[in-house]
Amino acid sequence: MNRKIIHIDMDAFYASVEIRDNPELLGKPVIIGALPGTRGVVSTCNYEARKYGVHSAMSVSEAYRLCPKGIFLNTHMSKYVKESEKIHKIMESYTDMIEYVSLDEGYMDVTASEKFFGSAEEIGKDLKKRVFEETGLTCSVGIGYSMTSAKTASEEKKPDGFFVIPNREAFVELIHDRPIRALYGVGEKTAKQLANRGYEVVSDLYELNPSDLDFLGKIGKEIYLHAQGYCNREVTPNEEQKSVGREYTFQSDLTTREEIEEIIHFISRQVSNILKNKGIKGKTVTIKIKYSNMKSITRSRTISYTDSARTIYDTGIKLLGFVELNHPVRLVGVTVSNMEGEQGEKQLSFEDFVSEDTEINDKIDDVIFDINKTMGRGSIKTGKEMLFEKNFRNKN
Repeated sequence: MNRKIIHIDMDAFYASVEIRDNPELLGKPVIIGALPGTRGVVSTCNYEARKYGVHSAMSVSEAYRLCPKGIFLNTHMSKYVKESEKIHKIMESYTDMIEYVSLDEGYMDVTASEKFFGSAEEIGKDLKKRVFEETGLTCSVGIGYSMTSAKTASEEKKPDGFFVIPNREAFVELIHDRPIRALYGVGEKTAKQLANRGYEVVSDLYELNPSDLDFLGKIGKEIYLHAQGYCNREVTPNEEQKSVGREYTFQSDLTTREEIEEIIHFISRQVSNILKNKGIKGKTVTIKIKYSNMKSITRSRTISYTDSARTIYDTGIKLLGFVELNHPVRLVGVTVSNMEGEQGEKQLSFEDFVSEDTEINDKIDDVIFDINKTMGRGSIKTGKEMLFEKNFRNKN
């Protein structure tokens, strides 16, 4: 059976959300990440900004040099996650064979879905239409016989594109005269290695033997096969999440333990909410501290499985006791890992039997989560969270 793969890629996702919510930004170069004069990098930018040479991962200072008239905005991750959830829900209405690459990108194997929803082309067009109607955002959809061809197809007509690569012959015809970088798995470093040996366009690889690319290691054979249009990768529904974490970089360094403790409390609540929403728990808590001199350290502790904000916070504070705060701090992060699914068995620790306070605190934690889930995020906050948010605004 010939596989039918759809690749969906939202167009300049973060920037598009901001423009949708503020139409006055339409037609202007919009750059998401951080503000000029601050530390940070570009998360994404719209196509108007890309005309100036701005791209993701570029420092904000360089982006401002290239595009001083650009509209620079901080990220609003909660908005982007909310829109991503809508998009994922639409995708899941066609198939459960989905591999999410990021908030705004994913692969769908619709081979078995065609008998219910029509051809892959019909599914792709309906998918585009529904995403726009339900979110007000555009996406580019590519349809192929493999994951590589679907990804190539989605990039062919961006933005708001739709393109089909039906078979291997069509794929080879499309890319044969393109730079080596057009191939899946070829990054800047690999492209330079190939160029040093005279391989600059895809067709340069057609007359080779696979062994001629052994100097690249295991990836050499894969690149050779991709150039010929072969791709055996399968859409793999995302594995159970291995960790949940958040971290914040501050424009003004933190200098007191109290400030760091406030941040750990705030992040612990965020991580707890994510765990509860996903119905998972973890038993290893890790804190990350990055000093102003860019040196980073982490400290971890394994406990009983938990999704409790209080437990995560208490563990984080204990870990902070093993951290020397002899330099100003520019980043704080908290992560929970070593996951257990909702149905997994929980191994109780001695403290579970003797600590009534833990049980009471967990119940309070659950009530706060349920209220915020029902009434909207931020409907109820602890005093520490309100204090942190006030201080956080001052720090940024």
